[in-house]
Amino acid sequence: MINAKKTVAVCAGVIGITAGLAVFLPATAAAATYGGQCGKGYNVIDSHNLDGGTAFLTYNGKTNCVVTVRDQRGKPVRMGAGLRPSRDHSDVIIDDAKYTEFAGPVKVDAKGECIDWGGLIGDDKWQVFGVHCG
Repeated sequence: MINAKKTVAVCAGVIGITAGLAVFLPATAAAATYGGQCGKGYNVIDSHNLDGGTAFLTYNGKTNCVVTVRDQRGKPVRMGAGLRPSRDHSDVIIDDAKYTEFAGPVKVDAKGECIDWGGLIGDDKWQVFGVHCG
């Protein structure tokens, strides 16, 4: 009988911990997928998850392209995609407006060069500098 009580107590404790974790851990959002917005021949070489979607960096052997894609279509929200060669800060290509599905594509030829790129959805902005060199 003592073992049965211990088993019930342990099971109840595990269920309580699991239920408690469910309260503190948010549900995982469905990740956005790249849908070929940059055109034929572009392959995803990097991505970054944002609240409500994903920013994708693609490359076709000569040209880099960035597109920010929402997890789900909806009413228009501020979205952005940005890209530039790291060596030339004046040559930045940005698409920043309200969209229902995706921002971009923005493209720049930067074969053999480092690039700066990023994306935003609503208040979640992300960018990185001096990457994918060569």
